[in-house]
Amino acid sequence: MSNAITATGEKPLTPALLRELSVRSDRQGLIRAASHYGVIVVMGTLIWLVSSRYGIAWALPLIVAQSYFVAFLFMVVHETAHKTAFQSRGLNLALGHLSSFAVFLPYEYYCLFHWDHHRYTQDPARDPELLSVPIPRSDTGLAFSYTGLRQVAFRVRLLLRHAVAGNARSPWIPESKRHVIVREARLYVAFYTVLLLASLVLHTSILLWVWIVPAIVGQSFLRPYLYAEHTGCERTRSAFQNTRTTYTGMFVKWFAWNMPYHVEHHAYPSIPFHALPKLNQIVADQIVYRGPGYVAVTRDTWAWFRRARTEA
Repeated sequence: MSNAITATGEKPLTPALLRELSVRSDRQGLIRAASHYGVIVVMGTLIWLVSSRYGIAWALPLIVAQSYFVAFLFMVVHETAHKTAFQSRGLNLALGHLSSFAVFLPYEYYCLFHWDHHRYTQDPARDPELLSVPIPRSDTGLAFSYTGLRQVAFRVRLLLRHAVAGNARSPWIPESKRHVIVREARLYVAFYTVLLLASLVLHTSILLWVWIVPAIVGQSFLRPYLYAEHTGCERTRSAFQNTRTTYTGMFVKWFAWNMPYHVEHHAYPSIPFHALPKLNQIVADQIVYRGPGYVAVTRDTWAWFRRARTEA
């Protein structure tokens, strides 16, 4: 697992301070979750009203805006996978499954995938994030990767492989958990099917425009953000060297659940999202990769992918 030892061999936090920062809060989690889902409900209502009165074309700007908020429900999945969104385990599980369902990424599967990502961060032979996202071989392929559509296709294929074929063989899925992953996928597919049939019976396409299309389009916002977390960083065990923190505005930090403080998260994954800004104040000077914003970092990650392709 990525460790919290800095490039100079120091451990920035004392055990007492780590315990203090690791206190979880239902209140903080509920405020963040209510605001995130609240915006989605408001935007969805506006899309429905505008499209009903004026036609779907007039609602397209709202759909694009909605896509950002829906796609970034992935950050809810991430925080609940660590069981740090709330103090209550039940709330973590409930919101985790709801958000996973919304972004087509089954929760129990993601927990296993993400656990191995933390164990083997930046290890090209064992980090699931590197194994599942190969370096594009052309600029066209690279541009396509930044749309996130490759990940959408991967999630759909994975879900069907688990649900239909019953095949849950991956390096990060223990044999004892395979039946859990298959059952989960089949439940997700069953609920998706119910919603599809209900939409057909009711002759409505509202879910398509307030949820499905935004979830797909929103990957073009999410994918560059995710590439910023580790792309171009060193392949070492230290979270202070193998991960990037990107400094950005309050809007992005709020809906990304403070995960732009990603070095801090990888160094101390037990610390909940709401304590990461305070942690950053303590460890900022030890961070090797500090991004000055997502536009600049995206330029850097794009250039890194091009260099890596030519050096391969």
